[in-house]
Amino acid sequence: MTARAATRRPTRMDPLLLPLLACIAATLLHHAHNAEFLDHYPSMPAWLSPLGVYAAWLAATAVGLGGYWLLRRGERLAGFVLLLLYGCYGLDGLVHYALAPVSAHSAAMNLTIWLEAATAAVLLIVVFRRRP
Repeated sequence: MTARAATRRPTRMDPLLLPLLACIAATLLHHAHNAEFLDHYPSMPAWLSPLGVYAAWLAATAVGLGGYWLLRRGERLAGFVLLLLYGCYGLDGLVHYALAPVSAHSAAMNLTIWLEAATAAVLLIVVFRRRP
């Protein structure tokens, strides 16, 4: 090892990356559960299909990843706005409770809804701390 390599500091992980990845994973878990058990979720619209649920996850995730990419490229305002929108989308799962009370949902439904909302809330906090 050269002297220069020995004095190099380890690169620091972006503090936004872990909350973003956690939100993406939690959102995928919730959407997959929603898509696979769509008929069991109370008061869901009849027009909604499993494919539509997966497509929504894919579109929302593209917004979140796009925001992160823009932020890393130095486009702070555009990245901030897209990440803010993505975080708000993660909180949107709580709308299930506007359609039916917590007690009408199974434990797995409630777990995926609250996990998605919690990771989205953490993401929003981290995003706001980095606001332009």
